[in-house]
Amino acid sequence: MNRNYYMGNVGSMNEANFCPDCPTQTIYDPPITIYEDYYHPQLVNVIQNIETVKKHHCCPVYQHYYTHTEKNVMVSGLNSRKKGKASSKNRLKK
Repeated sequence: MNRNYYMGNVGSMNEANFCPDCPTQTIYDPPITIYEDYYHPQLVNVIQNIETVKKHHCCPVYQHYYTHTEKNVMVSGLNSRKKGKASSKNRLKK
């Protein structure tokens, strides 16, 4: 393959050192937009309504009432003699 085919028409070495007097051209690309963000505090009032719900529940609370009775019993001195306890075998024989 010819080397000049890929590099264009280079020519000889003497032509490479030659610098023609070409006028300067100016071209303009489309503008590039750059954004700079600046943040500033802004007071925002947030109103939050609070609703209180009072829930009432019935729960049992036990209150004890006691009754009291008295009675008088006459005890005779004759029957106050203590008897010995019978064994469990004797109680079963009765």
